[in-house]
Amino acid sequence: MNQIKLIEEQLFPLRERLKSHDLYYHLTEIADIKIFMQKHVYAVWDFMSLLKALQGQLTCTSIPWKPSSNPKTARFINEIVLEEESDIDANGVPKSHFEMYLEAMNEVGASTSKILNIAQSYNSSEELLTNLKNIHLADAEKAFIKFTFDTIQTSETHKIAAAFTFGREEIIPDLFIQIINRGNNKGSTRYPKLSYYLNRHIELDGEDHGPMSISMISELCGESKEKWMDVLKVSQTALKKRISLWDEITQEIKQRKNLRSTTYAMA
Repeated sequence: MNQIKLIEEQLFPLRERLKSHDLYYHLTEIADIKIFMQKHVYAVWDFMSLLKALQGQLTCTSIPWKPSSNPKTARFINEIVLEEESDIDANGVPKSHFEMYLEAMNEVGASTSKILNIAQSYNSSEELLTNLKNIHLADAEKAFIKFTFDTIQTSETHKIAAAFTFGREEIIPDLFIQIINRGNNKGSTRYPKLSYYLNRHIELDGEDHGPMSISMISELCGESKEKWMDVLKVSQTALKKRISLWDEITQEIKQRKNLRSTTYAMA
């Protein structure tokens, strides 16, 4: 059995926990979607730093330019950067997926002030990590961001690629399909911008980015048992951080609904 199959078998229980998470069953109202988006947006934002870290290591972004040692992987990363940083939105306007997500948040009345403040306040990974403990975020949000930037800080390409591949590209279609299915086909009319964003990622990650990310992992690890073990550990941690974030979102949604029920009962 090849190494990718072994990794996938080891990750299967965590992936199943995410696919069958209670969160999806609680996304029944616009207020629930608002809570979800306000906490999930940090994953949308820090994904770009993972991608840019890979671009910096697998393509040439310095001057004078030098050809990449592997043009196939360089092309793959550059294609993802094109689609993530300057995709075409539902109206045919070039826009990053992060900006599309912010517009979708505005559409449902979710607050974007906190994420915009964080995105605009720090000029390096070191500065962000140093100040993260003082940023007013929930525990799982901080832990998710910290893991992402700690991984980037290793400067070890195969570890960054593991978080990118198995923590994002490979799992995202499964998660977003659950959200769309839970919408009972009403999402396209209740929150069309979010629906477009989710469907766009299912299309890109499921058909192109996921399979190509797997090829990238195989190339970066080669025959190194140590690197393959690193990939497994980083991928497991990435999925656990996502589960913790999903747990926290679910708890907040439940608290809102319980508070509303209590208020109605007292009225």
